[in-house]
Amino acid sequence: MDNIDKKLEDFFREHETRFNKSLVGKIDVEETANSFTDCFIEANPFGVLCGKNDEQFRTVITQGYEFYRSIGTKSMSIDSVEVSSLDEYHSMAKVHWHSFYNRKDGREELIEFDVIYFVQIIGEKPKIFAYITSDEQGVLREKGLIP
Repeated sequence: MDNIDKKLEDFFREHETRFNKSLVGKIDVEETANSFTDCFIEANPFGVLCGKNDEQFRTVITQGYEFYRSIGTKSMSIDSVEVSSLDEYHSMAKVHWHSFYNRKDGREELIEFDVIYFVQIIGEKPKIFAYITSDEQGVLREKGLIP
């Protein structure tokens, strides 16, 4: 594993830890926001969204973590991180996630999914400038975790 791969593996493992802490009410909004560039792009099957790393984004971070707790998200774990270096400063990382949920009927639900992140490394800290997701809401609805 080269230096960039290791740096990105560590970066996403920290993200995993931060996410799991948020599920028990220990939300680190600033560190989450600091994982993103000043502006960033989200793409999913419904289109492309442009985000700005500002106070509104920090509010959305808190709301997002609260949403995951409210639907019974128990934990998130990274199964794998595949890094493709694009140039000296940019990489793409495909992260395979396992998410575990406590259903209202008492059963546990596992959902696996991939997120593709585009990361810029200038200086020591990687920052996400774009990411691609699947239809998360559709999967949650299909599994009965949201109406």
